[in-house]
Amino acid sequence: MLNLILYSDQIFPDCSAIDRRLVELLKARGTGNRIAYVASGPEPDRNFFLDAQSYYGRYDLDLALFFDLDEPHSAEDIAALFACDAIHLAGGHTGSFLERLRRSGMVQPMRDWALSGSILIGVSAGAILMGMTIATDALFIGRKPEEIMHGDALDLVPFEFFPHLNDEATYLPDLLHYSTGTSTPIVACNDGDGVVVANGKVECVGNPLWICGGTVRTPDDIELADLSISQP
Repeated sequence: MLNLILYSDQIFPDCSAIDRRLVELLKARGTGNRIAYVASGPEPDRNFFLDAQSYYGRYDLDLALFFDLDEPHSAEDIAALFACDAIHLAGGHTGSFLERLRRSGMVQPMRDWALSGSILIGVSAGAILMGMTIATDALFIGRKPEEIMHGDALDLVPFEFFPHLNDEATYLPDLLHYSTGTSTPIVACNDGDGVVVANGKVECVGNPLWICGGTVRTPDDIELADLSISQP
């Protein structure tokens, strides 16, 4: 059964409700509190890693391992990554992150690990990667989602994810337009909102918008149970 945490961002106090769900999932699994950090790009000074380490430390969670996809890794290194109790996919540039995952041969192992029921955390770009496509990321780089409808992201959830909805007034109309040409719903989150996938169900935290067929629906207007996750 999948255990996924999708954050728009982690720097807002309103994220505490999502944080609590993460802690609950870790306790329910009963394996431990060690989290691995997979960098989205080069981090020579590891500032983002150190910030995340402090963030998780508030909950007595141990961000214990830094994993750079650009570096060569032994079988032991990869085993240590997947031995952690959760993996954090960092924010950053989504397209570059996906390319690093591909180049390092980690797309399928990461997907398999998540499908095994281990806890996968995505923040911003890391959360976008949990969908089938990273098309929504196009809006952050001045392009149209239709132009980058890659079908080779992690493909773990039956929706596309869009973070930072509150950053630009144009994002919502652009997403509405894109939604008329895709059958996959889009979950758009302000910073502080997020999504938890656990126990075969999709749970909204905060007030994400569900966008489909050119219309906006709130979590109160839909039956999230209809979006149950089924493992292949």
